Amino acid sequence: MKMYHDSRNPVYRAPFGARKCMETVTLRCDAPRADQVTLRLWVDSREIRVPMAPCGGGRFEADYTLPDVPGLVWYYFIGRFGEETLYCGNAPDNLGGASWEYDFEPPSYQITVYDPAFETPEWLRHGIMYQIFPDRFCRGGDLRGWYREPKPYPETNTGKEKYDFFRGDLDGIVKKLDHLKALGVTILYLNPIFTAASVHRYDTGDYETVDERLGGNQAFDRLQRACHEKGIRLILDGVFSHTGADSRYFNKFGHYGDVGAYQSKKSPYAKWYKFKKWPDEYECWWGFQHLPDTEENDPGFRKYIRGIFRKWLDAGASGWRLDVADELPMDFIRLLRKTAHGAPLIGEVWEDASRKVAYGELRCYCLGDTVDSVMNYPLWDALVDFLIGDRTAPQVARELEALREVYPRTFFYALMNMTGSHDRPRILEILSGRAPRRQPKEDRKPTVLTDEERSRGRRALMAMYRFMCAMPGVPCIYYGDEAGLAGADDPYNRRPYPWKSIDRELMDCMAHLNRERMDDAIWTEGDCRFGSDGDGKLTVTRELARRRVTVTLDRGAMDCFT
Repeated sequence: MKMYHDSRNPVYRAPFGARKCMETVTLRCDAPRADQVTLRLWVDSREIRVPMAPCGGGRFEADYTLPDVPGLVWYYFIGRFGEETLYCGNAPDNLGGASWEYDFEPPSYQITVYDPAFETPEWLRHGIMYQIFPDRFCRGGDLRGWYREPKPYPETNTGKEKYDFFRGDLDGIVKKLDHLKALGVTILYLNPIFTAASVHRYDTGDYETVDERLGGNQAFDRLQRACHEKGIRLILDGVFSHTGADSRYFNKFGHYGDVGAYQSKKSPYAKWYKFKKWPDEYECWWGFQHLPDTEENDPGFRKYIRGIFRKWLDAGASGWRLDVADELPMDFIRLLRKTAHGAPLIGEVWEDASRKVAYGELRCYCLGDTVDSVMNYPLWDALVDFLIGDRTAPQVARELEALREVYPRTFFYALMNMTGSHDRPRILEILSGRAPRRQPKEDRKPTVLTDEERSRGRRALMAMYRFMCAMPGVPCIYYGDEAGLAGADDPYNRRPYPWKSIDRELMDCMAHLNRERMDDAIWTEGDCRFGSDGDGKLTVTRELARRRVTVTLDRGAMDCFT
């Protein structure tokens, strides 16, 4: 190899990782036999070429002062060897670290340049989160009829369906706050709670009212007061890329008093939607007619949603999770961030949030101008694949190191690291070997794990959660995972909480890990490195105040899928 660079080695790039605007970064490249080495950069599609100076031992270096506005900087190196030109750039997988050598234009390395003022709230970075699907957690009253299998609900809406409600409510959550506090929970993330036709409530009917099935606005006030007394924060789910067809804004079925966009072109909400041919041909979310897309660029819509944002923050919420954030215009998210006045926003982004391409646009969500955190699906995917044998430890370590490199530290330490979510089969079901990571709808059915499957899944889940608590980010338990709740993909991943049959050993293990994390700053503040010891041992090393601790996720020791 004639040229070499390593973006994670301070000899070749210093300082490490994402940097603030106007910082100076020193970049070096080994090219002992080169006549000349040039650093080639791109900033906002503008090419910059910087001649590199020899600094001894066949190494070349250049200092580069980062732009004064947040964004992404890309770079690689060009070496001249007599008549030969070689390129030194990122590996083909674009995950950084040790370079590859090319005889053609290579993949570029990335430097994320973020706002110097970007700082995520300490209570988020240091918290333990718990996600609740409100209909299935607990009722404030008795639980008669609670312990049954959920039924699939229809994908279309004629305004006449009766969805499969279990009647969990916000008072039920209040009733179980001591249970959550004992688990170590400091943040509750609630799936949508606003008035809607469906049990999942991602088809919002009225942003101004909490669904009466959940207890209405008064129940929310009781919940937020009770949470405040126990030191627990509330994160609400904001679904703004679409509403329900059965809503006060669209009002396809006439269930609301307001004149909706479907009913009249003169409706105050008419410009909030994207009609191809009024009233029956309109853009809708992923083709579902009961979920008409909103026009987020409409000034009236923006003003209204900003008011909704403030209304619920003023009412006691501490932040928002933005559903399908990559389907919202970036300037709309920036506007919501300004409206939040420091309350954190968590984006639903399934990929690397520093360079997500959505609808032909490169989007970076970690510059300090949009969201504070994202759901860490790359981590979930990597750990699950590792535990079921689909990825090796070196592969996973490389992927996690890549995220550590491209995310600002304050963002990386605030990531939502989930055990599961309402959009995946239950983690216990997957780690038991019963369910794949994604299931076709025709394969979804109620299941009961065998003793062997359950034992296998529990061991893997406890080890996975131990690893998650040892790494940066916010551990987030999907309701019931700590109780041993299993289930295939939707709707069986949304089974009612098993209050009569909680797996106490599993819950005690996760509560213990939460307490350990909260009691030692090394887990929330310490420096971090990911590594591996062979294909089956993944490691995370934390270091703080000259103290170093390494935690290993050992697939072989669990004998999960061997």
